[in-house]
Amino acid sequence: MRPTFLALLAATITISTANGQSPGEQRSEIHAENCFVQYINKVDVPATAEGLLTSLDFEEGDEFSKGDIIAVIEDKPALLAIELKKADEKEAMLTAASDVNLRDAKESAKVAAAEAKSFEALHKDRVIPYWDMEKKRLEAGRQELRIEMAETEQKVAQVKMIAARSALEMAEFELTQRSIRAPYTGFVESRIAQLGQWVQPGSPMATLIQMDKLRVEGDIDALGDSTRVVKGAPVEVLIYNHANDGTRIQGVLGFVSMEIDFNKRYRVWVEIENEKIGNEWKFKPGMRADIVIK
Repeated sequence: MRPTFLALLAATITISTANGQSPGEQRSEIHAENCFVQYINKVDVPATAEGLLTSLDFEEGDEFSKGDIIAVIEDKPALLAIELKKADEKEAMLTAASDVNLRDAKESAKVAAAEAKSFEALHKDRVIPYWDMEKKRLEAGRQELRIEMAETEQKVAQVKMIAARSALEMAEFELTQRSIRAPYTGFVESRIAQLGQWVQPGSPMATLIQMDKLRVEGDIDALGDSTRVVKGAPVEVLIYNHANDGTRIQGVLGFVSMEIDFNKRYRVWVEIENEKIGNEWKFKPGMRADIVIK
């Protein structure tokens, strides 16, 4: 029995050494320091057109879902422009669809060719002079050119129809630019614009903070075991609320900085999902937290 026990012990030592651990050694946890909940997106939502603010139905503390309209710039001129462009498009479509000029040119060419042929016979019988016959022949040639011109005009009409349709799409796009929409689900941190204010493209309407997704950010000692601090490494995040009871979240490192600061530390963060409890978000920017790499 003794040789068997010694063989098992040797095998255990060999496996532990191969894994980089001495017998009985456990893998230590790596703790990030100075960890806090941070927002991912905080932006001053800008106006996207010039004009008078006619709707601004929100206050600080309100919340919007992605795509919600938060403000409207006077849109009556844009609506009238759309109606005008619709009429232009309709006219262009009718012109492009019509082949009246082409059919008329072809029929006129047939008539001219017939007249030229009859005048040629009359000249052969010495009834009319040469120049009368030649004039009819040249007129028949001109009618053939009219066919080519009518075909070109029809192609130009089709191009104008495409241009009119593009102009309508541009007018419709201009109308959408007069409705300012939330770029993401967020919380109005501050209201900047005022109802009745004249705004330019880029004028800030409100400061919006994304709340459905946040980050827990901290820093790690660069002189420690850096081989385990990599993007995608499994971590446990603890977030402390005002009652100081940590909420545990399993996640992965979403970012590991390549830059080491003067304190020989580098930045890491973990993205977390947030949720509402009643009328309040569970996690808020500024909350204290911990990041633990197992």
